[in-house]
Amino acid sequence: MKILLIRHGDPDYEKDSLTEKGWHEAELLAQRMAELEIQSFYVSPLGRAKDTASCTLKKMGREAEELAWLREFHAPIPDFHTGEPRIPWDQLPADWTAEPKYYDNIRWAETLPMLEGHVIDEANRVWNGLDEVLAKHGYVRNGNYYDAVSPNEDTLAFFCHFGVTCVMLSHLLGISPMILWHGFCAAPTSVTSLITEERRKGVALFRMN
Repeated sequence: MKILLIRHGDPDYEKDSLTEKGWHEAELLAQRMAELEIQSFYVSPLGRAKDTASCTLKKMGREAEELAWLREFHAPIPDFHTGEPRIPWDQLPADWTAEPKYYDNIRWAETLPMLEGHVIDEANRVWNGLDEVLAKHGYVRNGNYYDAVSPNEDTLAFFCHFGVTCVMLSHLLGISPMILWHGFCAAPTSVTSLITEERRKGVALFRMN
């Protein structure tokens, strides 16, 4: 199986749509996507992701399933200095890197800012939604790997956002999302791909390309 995580084009956040540049990016993306064999399309309910997907879907004559959990990750945490709410991936390096828990793929959610923002609840919503989709396509979560119940070479495309992409990657790769939020970059209309590696029959892990 292959998963494509596609960030929306250059955004017009005020209108929750795309800028002129963003629409051009989405059209170029559609040309690339049209060359692929994609089993299923999934899209965030937010306008900037839906508009980005629309170019590909129109070109390929396809439709996408809208998933509420694919919206941009929303779990503000208090700023380390002011206490004002900020998105988790907008923290200064000297602040968050001083806490070893943020480097742990389990304990990252145990810090006071994450607890106050109920971040793990939102993360679980994303992880459960992702696992539900993967199970529908034959891959069932089993601890830290997936049972390849119905192994296949399907390609799934998810049109979404940077923050939620990092949360999905954290689940698939076993990495703290804090590390991904601050050490990974996904430009507008970039495509992050993962494939299952099934070295032992029936057991799958995801490898990011």
